[in-house]
Amino acid sequence: MTKKLAGILLPITSLPSEYGVGCFSQSAYDFVDQLKAAGQSLWQILPIHPTSYGDSPYQSFSTFAGNPYFISLEALVEEGVLTQEECEAADWGSDPTRVDYEKLYHNRYPLLRKAYERSNVYQDEAYQQFIAENGWWLNDYALFMALKNFFGGKTWSEWPEDIRLRWANALDYYRRELYFDVEFQLYMQFKFFQQYKKLRAYANKQGIRIVGDIPIYVSMDSADTWANPQLFQLDEENKPIAVAGCPPDGFSATGQLWGNPLYRWDYHKSTGYQWWCTRLWYSFQLYDVTRIDHFRGFDAYYAIPYGEDTAMNGWWEKGPGMDLFRTVREKLGDAEVIAEDLGYMTDSVREMVKESGFPNMKVLEFAFDARDTGSASDYLPHNYGENCVAYTGTHDNETLVSWLDAITRAEMKLVRDYLSDHHTPKRLLNKSLIALVMRSAAKYCIIPMQDYLGLDDSARMNHPSTLGGNWQWRLTPGQLDEKMLAEITATCIRYGRAALTKPADEPAPLPEAAE
Repeated sequence: MTKKLAGILLPITSLPSEYGVGCFSQSAYDFVDQLKAAGQSLWQILPIHPTSYGDSPYQSFSTFAGNPYFISLEALVEEGVLTQEECEAADWGSDPTRVDYEKLYHNRYPLLRKAYERSNVYQDEAYQQFIAENGWWLNDYALFMALKNFFGGKTWSEWPEDIRLRWANALDYYRRELYFDVEFQLYMQFKFFQQYKKLRAYANKQGIRIVGDIPIYVSMDSADTWANPQLFQLDEENKPIAVAGCPPDGFSATGQLWGNPLYRWDYHKSTGYQWWCTRLWYSFQLYDVTRIDHFRGFDAYYAIPYGEDTAMNGWWEKGPGMDLFRTVREKLGDAEVIAEDLGYMTDSVREMVKESGFPNMKVLEFAFDARDTGSASDYLPHNYGENCVAYTGTHDNETLVSWLDAITRAEMKLVRDYLSDHHTPKRLLNKSLIALVMRSAAKYCIIPMQDYLGLDDSARMNHPSTLGGNWQWRLTPGQLDEKMLAEITATCIRYGRAALTKPADEPAPLPEAAE
């Protein structure tokens, strides 16, 4: 039987920190220590790439670069390229439970620029090695970001024609004119990956594996699209023909219009899926386990005409299916992947997930739908097989506490009937539901931090199809206290998921009495 393990979902941005956003500071190492103490094996994070419009980690300026916001300013103070007074003088916002992205943008980059200008980084051999090893994506990204700043933040499709279409003389000209701006971008990437790899090595040493997350699509306003337009469904002016999204569903009556450019899958196939193999190879180097977002989009993807205001007028197109993943396995061997197969399911998607062998996702909040008159839901825990990853909810869902407040009376009856519990106060049912997925057969069980803490939707990470107010929630120092850690530990021990050895007669914390 497969050893069952547990983990926690907490984005880097949500870590406590001194300077406006969670990052690779001491709080990240402290959280790793807390995970270890609580018997956890997995730390799931959201994409770590630089965020663009809307602050979403799923809309990034690069699928390879790291988010400069995650660079620890404390570490730069220790290096002597910043002072603590400079960091404390910046306005990071007044609410320690929220990331203020506007203040972050206006204050963090000037500090990082100071650090770069004081660093003499070009004399650092490790920096030179980093550039040499990563130039295949890094040079385009650094120039892209320097150009974006030079042109006042405009999307690359609005740049002058010569650089928009990457004429050789224009590339040479801007590399010369923006030399120090480009080097600043290179410096930030060097520091990001230097700090990230140190944190990951520490986590691995403590027995904690990092579950990374890669979006299926890249942003239109990204170095990836600008530097490789042949990979995407663009016209002769490099404008999208159709864009990505999801049809109307339970999340949105008009669907989700993501706006990402769609892949030119026939071109990818003709290259032996070289770009995708490179992308996945890179992810396998960064993470211990890689979660691929919107996995069903490889079977069939939803295309929406460019310029539409909603996703209602889209259509389905056939994707590469298992041909891509057979090629990946042939070239890269086996790697730990989680297939995010949520959303509109078909027999062909189920078959692709099954053939891939990747564990798929089970989300408890999807299990109790009073409108479902068919067989028992695939999301009910007694139906979980071993080869899956069980969640109470994801970053796109309501927290358990708010979900319990929002469901209908009929759905609440389904929940209580399934639990055989009509007495526990609703405010404590989050604990019962966590226990429910913990005792399933799923080999991994990953719980959002908000659900352990019993927080409402003020701590929700994302409301799909909305812009603004998302990706902001943060832990505060001491919020994950010894009592909560003991409760998490006891739950994992109780259901055989704890990655630690405890005396058999050690008493577990008693649950609160029903009211």
